[in-house]
Amino acid sequence: MAKPIMVSNEAYSELKEIKKDRSFSEVIIDLMKSKRKKTVAGLKDCMGLLDKDDDEYGRIMKELRPMYKRWTKKYA
Repeated sequence: MAKPIMVSNEAYSELKEIKKDRSFSEVIIDLMKSKRKKTVAGLKDCMGLLDKDDDEYGRIMKELRPMYKRWTKKYA
């Protein structure tokens, strides 16, 4: 059974933009499910998206290396 809800014009515009050929209910459920994903599951979705030869990959790794070193010292 459907229930009417009220959303702001801004929220409606955002939902309408991403819904494409899906229903608003499907979009809302997908958004709620994606918020519930644990960090590891979210990372698995992104794994392999960047080619190691990509400039962005290099910048990201350069930024993360110091954090990896701190983490390794703290938890190893």
